[in-house]
This record gives sequence, structure tokens and C-alpha cells, in this order.
Amino acid sequence: MAGLQEFLPCFPSSSEPTSKEKTTCAGAAVDKKESVVLDEDEMPLYVNGEPVITSGKDVSKYLVDLRDDEDPPFTLRSIVLGTIIGGLGATLYQIYIFKPIQAGISAVFLQLIIYSLGILWSAFLPRKSWVEGTRLEWLGLALHFVNPGEFKLKEHVTASVVASSASWGTTAVLNFAVERLYYDTGVRPSNAILSTFSTAVFGYGMVGLLRPVTIYPSEMVYWGNLPTVSIFQALHFDNTPNHKRVRLFWTAFSAMFVYEIFPSYIFPLLNGFSIFCMASQHTSPRVQNIFTNIFGGAEGNEGLGLFNLSFDWQYIGSGYMSLPLIQQANSWIGYFLCYIAIAAIYYSDMWNSKSFPMLSTSLFSSNGSIYHQTSVFTGPNFQLNQTALGEVGLPALTGSNAWAGLMGSLAIGSLIAHCIFFWGPSVVSSFKHARDKTQPDPHWVAMQKYDEAPWWWYILLLLSAFFAGLISVLKGQTTLPVWSYIVALISGAIVAPFSTLLFARMGNGITTTQLFKMIAGAINPGRPVANLYFSMWSHDIVSTLVGLSSDLKMGQYLKIPPRAMFVAQIWGTIIGAIVKYVVMISITGAQRDLLLNPTGNNIWSGRTMQSLNSNAITWSLSKELYGPSGPYFIIPIGIFIGFAATVVHWLINKRWPYIGPVRVDRIILPIIFQYSAWMHAGVNSVVSSTIIIGLVSQLWLRRYHPGWYRKYNYILGGALDGGAQVMIFILSFAVFGASGVSRPFPTWAGNPAKGNVDYCNGNGALE
Repeated sequence: MAGLQEFLPCFPSSSEPTSKEKTTCAGAAVDKKESVVLDEDEMPLYVNGEPVITSGKDVSKYLVDLRDDEDPPFTLRSIVLGTIIGGLGATLYQIYIFKPIQAGISAVFLQLIIYSLGILWSAFLPRKSWVEGTRLEWLGLALHFVNPGEFKLKEHVTASVVASSASWGTTAVLNFAVERLYYDTGVRPSNAILSTFSTAVFGYGMVGLLRPVTIYPSEMVYWGNLPTVSIFQALHFDNTPNHKRVRLFWTAFSAMFVYEIFPSYIFPLLNGFSIFCMASQHTSPRVQNIFTNIFGGAEGNEGLGLFNLSFDWQYIGSGYMSLPLIQQANSWIGYFLCYIAIAAIYYSDMWNSKSFPMLSTSLFSSNGSIYHQTSVFTGPNFQLNQTALGEVGLPALTGSNAWAGLMGSLAIGSLIAHCIFFWGPSVVSSFKHARDKTQPDPHWVAMQKYDEAPWWWYILLLLSAFFAGLISVLKGQTTLPVWSYIVALISGAIVAPFSTLLFARMGNGITTTQLFKMIAGAINPGRPVANLYFSMWSHDIVSTLVGLSSDLKMGQYLKIPPRAMFVAQIWGTIIGAIVKYVVMISITGAQRDLLLNPTGNNIWSGRTMQSLNSNAITWSLSKELYGPSGPYFIIPIGIFIGFAATVVHWLINKRWPYIGPVRVDRIILPIIFQYSAWMHAGVNSVVSSTIIIGLVSQLWLRRYHPGWYRKYNYILGGALDGGAQVMIFILSFAVFGASGVSRPFPTWAGNPAKGNVDYCNGNGALE
């Protein structure tokens, strides 16, 4: 309990003396000899002379170096490496979309590859110094252009931003995959390029308008950036402590690179080890079914994965070594509620749950078979055929999928209310600081020597994105009316700032796609493809704003000129759009049957496309399914419930800031709601492991060993991510079938031939 500083007003510690004679704890003056925690708004807790990193202000002051060597960000080397590795990152991103667990592309992985190639380029390509004083000295300028010498930080960052922009996800390519898999239509390359460009670039315009709120203040940390920032500075700032950090990085990277082949290929049981599953081998079929639903979790949609342990880092990831403890603690509450709710819904047969699998994002008919949507949505525009609907009947959601929809609605309503009531004053203050140029963040102050990207650049991007999308709507097969396209853009622009505020402060966002599908279903009834494109344009504004803002914050931490960041992000986005489209075509062609299967396997899964399609179908039937007489009426109403619950939460906080030792404003309802449906689909064996990682890193190390935490925590997490993802990239094409040929590892006890890999073999797994 003592470590949960984010929630508590004060607690005992072994804090070292600081420069202030007295500090404030829960509003009272306390002599520092009493060794209490300091209010995070004033100054941090010290343990053994090291600050405990808690807030965004702590990050700016104590974690990220203010150093700026003023080296050039753009060179031929940075452009070439960024382009090549951007293509690699976009490929990896698209591969992971078709995995049973959605794992992002680690920025550290891209950063590491670029660094290695940059060092090789610097060492082996001819330099200007090689010809000085010789008869070839006239080649000096050309050689300096090709190889300017030492591979420096800003080159490295710029190339990495190109690569990360290319790797950032967009809904556009996913929509094209849904059309190929479920509607047997192809998207013309010209339409794909225009649509993807429009969705990505419109977000850039929003970034420019919201910089004072989403990037400049210290509280806007984007916690997932910290491993990347730490590694950049360790690799390029030459001092003794950094040598130790670099040595740790390469040691951990190499160890994870070798290790990852075991859980991902040779020994997949390591991804979901469950004592309960092992103990259920000789029980009755009924008990096996229950154990599989509750304790199984190593295969896609197998079960809730309660008390499972995963030893597969590709799915655990370093995020839980970076996310602040307040975010993780709220997510743990959500996990607890999720286990109870989904099991209760299924075994009480709510929403007729027992007629379907406990976990799935597919659509079903009332008899439990897969819903034949092409019989109901017919014609070139895939519009609803009321006669066919009367014959086939309405589609049904699994109980877990319906619960996920309800929690998603609660989270959206709660997000909007939380940002307005809890963080509204901070937003107003940020705009005032921007207007008066008084932003106190030291990194923002250090950036004032560089010219900002002017506002009109961003406005020009908004206009370009609008007209590219308009051409796609008019000439493509989107089935979306022009007026509906405009509503989609307006909807996304309204919601995007709320999502970005939460992501910047807490390290994770709220999935708002469902809100846009609701709006699309209301204004485009009976048109699932139009629903897909409506939510694509609206949601991608949110997604792009979050991703680009995160990169711009990293640029502020590392002193990259804003105009260089602008160009790097645009270029990366163009590369990513092309590469992702090509990879999607390859995988949907090679793995079509598995991607259409409701469960998939532990290597390939169509859960993301299934979910997109299911939502598009159901929300295009919004009147029948979500209207007052529909079976899922509570789902859209959840937005208002979530909003109201957060208003009540805010009022309680105004009256009682503390309930017992808990700070009421540290309860983040949108996060709790989102994680309350976290296990509704996919592989769920990693939850316990992520909690353990979070406790070790954010509670034990951060609180009791802040010096080690500050110097090595983010380096270690990034190294583990990099090692795992390099190996996964190799395995995806070598043995997992990304290129069309799969080479399974020979079966043995750790890789069983039949059933689920964790030996939870209920629900017909051995059939």
C-alpha cells in the first residue's frame, strides 16, 4: 500500500533531505524530519537521494535530459534509413493485425535497427576526410553529403519518426481487408491511396491546432515514449553511466532475441501456463468445459485466462514498465470486474449467451451458426434486404461481445465527462500559457530557438485531406453519401482531443470507434460498408492525432526542430499507406480461411476484421438491434450512463477529496470501464504476467530503487521489446506463413498436436 503514491495523500518513507525545510502533505505543513511523501504538485519523494518519478513534471525535470547538440536532423542517411525501416515497421504492424493478440510495433525495435545501420553507414561509407589532401579532394562535398560522419542523435530521431509514422495504425487498410474477406470486393489502388492519405493527413491538421494542449505541457508525457527517449539519449550522449545503460541494452536485447523463439515457436505452452488446465485432464467433460472457459487463455477466444502465466514477451511487452501506476491500478480494477462479469453473463445465459461461444467477436444466427450476412445485405451497395432479413433473422452477439459494447459505451461517455470536469481547468490554463508564451515546461522553453511549423501548413493539410477523401467518396465504392462523409470528419474532430488528453496523461486511450458506428448506423441505416467508411474517417482522426502528438512530444523532449518533425511525419505516413496495403493483400490471400474462422489459431486470427465487420453489420441494423425494443438497447444508452457516473464521481471528489487513504481524483472511470471488457476476445493468458511486471517495475523498483529505475527501467523494457520483435519478424516469414508457406514446429509436450496448447481441452478442443 505504501507504494501507491498516486492514490494516497502521504505515507512513510526513507526520504533524503531536500533543499526545502518544509514540505506539504495533504495540505498540511510537515517538517521533513517526519519523512513523509511530498505532494506531487510541489516536488517528488526522495529515496536514497534519488527522486521517485511520479508526475509529468518529474519526468521533465529529472528523467529527460535538456541537452541539445544542435546537430542537423535531415541528412541523406536519415532519409534513406527512415524510408527503409519505415517499410519494415509498416510490414510488422500489418502482420500483428492478423495475430490473436494485438501488439504494437515497439519504437525501440525500429530505433535499434536504424541505429545499427547508421553506425555501419558512418563507419564504412567513404567520408570527406578520406580524400582531404589528395587529388580527389574535389569529391569532398559529395562524400560529406553521402556520409556526414558520426551518426548523431537528431539524424537518428528523424529517421525513427519516419519509421514510426509509417508503422502507426490506420483503419483504412483494415476496412479494405474486411471488404476482401467478407464482401468479396477489391479496392482499387487509387481509391486505397486517396482514402488512406485522407484519413492519416486530416489528423495532422488537428495536431497543429491542438499543440498547446496535447504536447507543450509537462503533464502530457505520452508514457510509452519514455523507453525510446531514454535509449536515444543513452546511445548518443557519451558519458560513463550511459555506457552501462548501453551494455545492459545489448545484453537484454540479445538474450530476448534468442529466448523468444521458444514461447513463440518451439514451446508455445509458455504463452499460457495454467495449473488449473493441467489438473483438468481427467475430469468430466462438464468440468473441462468450465475450466477451459475460466482458466484457458493461450489460444484465441479460448477462455478468460484467470491465473494463467505467460512467458512470451512479444505479448507482454514493455508497456507495463512504462505506464504510470495510476493507470495500471485502475486497469486492475477493470480486470477484476471483467472476470466476474463475463463469467456471470455466460452462465446466467444473459443475451442467450449459452447458444454461442463464450468469447467471440463474430456474428451468429439464433441457432448458434455463423450469420450469413451476404444473404441479408445484397446488391452492389450491400444494402439491407428487408425480405431476406425477415427470412434469415437478426444477427446475435455473444454475451462477451455485447458486454464489450456496453463497457465501450460507458468508457466513451466517461472519457468525455472526465476530460471536461477533471481536466478542463488544465486545458484552459494550457491555452493561456500558449497565448502568452509562458509555458513552464523546461523542454518547451528550450525549443523556442527553433521556428514552429506555421499554422497555415496544418490548415493546408486539412484541406488536402478533405478533398482527397471527397474524391474517394465520389469515385470509389464506399457507398457513403458526401454529407455523411462530412459528418464523419466533424464527429472525429470533436472526439479526438478527449482521447488524446487521456492518452497523453495516462499512457492509454479509449476505443471510440463504437461511438462513430452508432452515428453511422443512425444516419446510414442498412449500409454496413458505408458504416465501415464512416467510422474509418472519424476514428482515424482520433488515432492519427494520438500517434502524431506522441511523436511531437518525443521531438520536444529530444529538441528536434518542429518543421523537421512535420516533414518526417508526412513522409512516413505516405510510406506506411503503400506498404500496409501490399502486406494486407498478401496475408488475406494466403490465410483467408483462418481469418474467417471465428477462433483462428495461436498464430493467425481475424478477430480485428471480424469485430469491425460485426460492428458494421449490427450498427447498420441499429433500429432493430439497438432501438428501444431491440435486445441490445442498453449499449448505446451506456454513453449517457458513463457520462452521468463520472459527473457523480466528480461531485464526490469536490465534497470528499479523500475516502480513507484513497485520493478520489485518482480513480479514472474511463480506464476502469475499458478494462472491464478486456478479456472479451483473443488470447487472455498474459493478464497476470502484465500485472506482475507492473508491480515489479512501477511499485517496487520505482518506489524503493528509484535510481536504478530512472537509469535502467526504460532501457531494459525497450531492449526486451526489440529482441522479441526482431525474432517475431524473422519467424513470421520463415515459419508462420506470412509469405504463404507455414512450417509448424514438430509436436511434443510443450507443443501438443491436438487441443489447446495450455491443455485446457474443453468445448470440443480435441475434436
